[in-house]
Amino acid sequence: MTTLPRTATPFDRPSTTGAVVDRREIVASVSRFHRTTRRRIVAVIDPVWATDNDDPTDHTRAPRETIERAAELLTSRLKPGELISATPNGRLLLQLRREDRAARPVRLQEMAYFALEVLDRLHRADGVVDLGVGWAPITRKQDPEAAAEAATDAAAESLRQRDLQPRQDGAHVRSRNPRISGFTISRQILLATVGSVALPWLAMVGLYHLGIDVSGALYWVLVSALSITALTIWAEVSHAFTPPTLPPPPEGEAPLATAVIAAYLPNESDTIVETLEHFVAHEYDGGVQVVLAYNTPVDLPVEAELAALERQHERLTVLKVEDSTSKAQNVNAALRVAQGEFIGIFDADHHPADGSFERAWRWIAAGHDVVQGHCVIRNGADSALARLVAVEFEQIYAVAHPGRASLHGFGIFGGSNGYWRASALERIRLRGSYLTEDIEASMRTLAAGGSIVNDPGLVSHELAPETVGALWKQRMRWAQGWFQVSMRHLWPLLRNPHMGLRQRVGLTYLMGWREVYPWISLASWPLLGFLAWRDGGLDMGTPLFVLITLFVTVSGPLQTLAAYRLAAPSVRSHKRWFVTAALLNLLVYTEAKNLVNRVAHLKQLRGEHQWVVTPRTASSTGSSSPDPDRSDRLEVAA
Repeated sequence: MTTLPRTATPFDRPSTTGAVVDRREIVASVSRFHRTTRRRIVAVIDPVWATDNDDPTDHTRAPRETIERAAELLTSRLKPGELISATPNGRLLLQLRREDRAARPVRLQEMAYFALEVLDRLHRADGVVDLGVGWAPITRKQDPEAAAEAATDAAAESLRQRDLQPRQDGAHVRSRNPRISGFTISRQILLATVGSVALPWLAMVGLYHLGIDVSGALYWVLVSALSITALTIWAEVSHAFTPPTLPPPPEGEAPLATAVIAAYLPNESDTIVETLEHFVAHEYDGGVQVVLAYNTPVDLPVEAELAALERQHERLTVLKVEDSTSKAQNVNAALRVAQGEFIGIFDADHHPADGSFERAWRWIAAGHDVVQGHCVIRNGADSALARLVAVEFEQIYAVAHPGRASLHGFGIFGGSNGYWRASALERIRLRGSYLTEDIEASMRTLAAGGSIVNDPGLVSHELAPETVGALWKQRMRWAQGWFQVSMRHLWPLLRNPHMGLRQRVGLTYLMGWREVYPWISLASWPLLGFLAWRDGGLDMGTPLFVLITLFVTVSGPLQTLAAYRLAAPSVRSHKRWFVTAALLNLLVYTEAKNLVNRVAHLKQLRGEHQWVVTPRTASSTGSSSPDPDRSDRLEVAA
C-alpha cells in the first residue's frame, strides 16, 4: 500500500495519479480553503453480503485484506490527485473531483458498479452483494472530516434502500417539505384548469393591446401539436396489429424461476392470501420459487396465515422487510433470497395466466433482459369505473405499449407482470426515490444497452381501483413519477451512444412530448376565446375546428377500436364496455387524464413527493382464469 508522510495533506500530493492512502490523509483538515478543495467530494462505498438467515437487514462484511485489494484495483478508475482508502470497518473512503454541478455524481455511480464487479470476484461469498454509496462536498462550512461523516450517513441510507444509488448528505442539503392540504390541492386544480385558460387569454389580449398578435403563431403551434399526436396514435395503432415474434423454445431444461410479489400489507391484507395460493399452484417445468416481500408498520392477523402458508409450501418464502418503506425496497430485499435464473415482479393483486413463465423464459433465453407482459383487469364487472379502467388497460397494454415498442424499438417495464434476467435486476435494482421506480429502472436499463421487449401475449390479471379517489391517487403518482423520470433521464438518454435515431425520436415523444402535450391541448380554448374577442365571433369552418374535430372524433375511437380487436378475450367479450369508454374518452376522461398530468407537474415543481399506495379490496367477482386463445392466437400470428 502506498502512503504519504503523516505531515502531508491530500492537496500536497503531486497530481500525477490517484493512489491508495491512509484514511487520515483523506479527511485531514487543511489550514486554508484551497481553490482545489471546493472542487472535491468525499465518498463512501460500503459493501455488505447477505447472510443465510431470514432477516433481510442482516449482513456480513468482507475481510480487511479484500477491501484493501479492492481499493488498489479501484485506483484504475481514479483521476490524478484523487485518493482512496480501505477503512478498518470494511468501507472504501474516497476523495474525488466534483465535476457534476447538478449534484448527480455519474462517475461515482460508475465506480460503484466497478467496485461491485471487483468485490464479487475477490470475495465469492454466498448471497447477493449490496453497496451503500454516499457522498458529500468539501465546503467552507463542511471540512473533509465532516464531509466523511455525512457521506457515511448517506451510504447507510443507500444501503437501507439496497438500490446501489449514490446519495448525498451534509450541511449543504436543503430538504423541501411543503405543507399539503385540501386547500393546496384545490389551488393546483384551479390553476391547472381555469388558470391555464384565463392566464394565456389575458396574456394574448395584453400583447394585442401592445400591438403584438401571437394568435397566428399559436394557431400553427396548436395545429402542429395536434397533428403530431394524432399521427403518433395512428402509427402506434398500426404497429400494434403486428405482434412481436415469440422466440422458439430454447434447448435444454427450463431453469428455476422466481416470482417476487411486493406488498404493503395493510393495503393488501384482503388479497394477498388469494394471490399466493394462485402462485404456488402455478405450473412451470423449471419450477417457480415464490417470494413474498412485504412491509407493514403494525403487526397484522394475516401474518400468521402467511407463516402457515409458508410452512405448507416448500418453494414459498415469506420475507418481512422491517426497514422498508417502499415497493422498491421490498423487491431489492427479495433479491437476497431469489434463486431463479429469471425473476418475475408482481403486485399483490396479480394472477399470471398459465404458461406465463414458459413464455417469459423464451424471451429471456433469446437474449432480452426484460420482458413486459399484458396486464388485464379482472374485476371489470364490479363497477362502471372498473369497466372504464379495464378498457383503458387494453388501450395501454394491448395497443399503446406494444405499438410503441414496435414503432420506436424499445419497450418499458411497467412495474408488474414484468420478467427480468436475474443478473440484470441485481445490477439495475429499483429506486424508491422515484414515484415510478419501474419507469426509472427501464430508462437505466436502456442507458446501459439493455433490451426490453413487450409481449401482449404474456397475460396477468389484476384489480382495478374501485373508487374515483383511489384512481386519482394512482394516476397522480404515475404522472408525477413519469415527470420525475423525464426530467432526470431524457437529456442523458438522447446523448447516450447506445441509442439509435429511432429510439431517440421515441424517447423524445415518450418523455418530452407527453409532458408538454397536456398543456398544449388546453391552448385551443384561450386561442378560441381570443379570436372571438378580437373578431367579434368565430368562423366555425376554419381549419382549426376541422382539425380538432377530426383529432377528437377519429384518433380516440380508433385507439378504442384497436383495443377491442386486440383485447384479452375476458374483456373483449363485453362490447358495451368499449362503446361506453369511447364516449367517456370523448367527453371527459381524456381531459381528466390531461388534468392529472398538469397537476402532477405543479406538485413536482412545488416539492411534493408523497408516495400513495393504490387501495385494494378482497377478491372480486372477476375471473383470473387463463386465456389460452390469446396466447395461441398471438403465437400463430407471430
